[in-house]
Amino acid sequence: MLKPLAPASIRPPFARYSHGIEVPAGKRLVLCSGQLSIGSDDSVPEDVGAQAEFCFANIAAILGEAGMGLNDVVRINAYVTDRAHMQGYMAVRDRLFTGTPPASTLMIVSGFTRPEFKVEIEVIAAG
Repeated sequence: MLKPLAPASIRPPFARYSHGIEVPAGKRLVLCSGQLSIGSDDSVPEDVGAQAEFCFANIAAILGEAGMGLNDVVRINAYVTDRAHMQGYMAVRDRLFTGTPPASTLMIVSGFTRPEFKVEIEVIAAG
């Protein structure tokens, strides 16, 4: 069982995430590279929420190869290209992660390999 870490001596999280997650001994780890929202036909959704959905769908497929799913995610690193994209990304993240929220970092970056990308997401899962 994953254990959220929330020391009383520090401020609670700003949003729906855990300050830390303890992974018990004996769990396997899967580390996913950053995923972008690009289809096999090179199409990229315009909306940041749709891009976040696409990224998490890619992550779910990768985790599925290891017999895991999004419920096994213990850490999310997400990157958006504008503060205006934070809410769209966070709405998708919060809808998909309804149990113990993973540890999470969200950074605003200047851009990705192609200008149409607005979000990139990488995770660590333990199962």
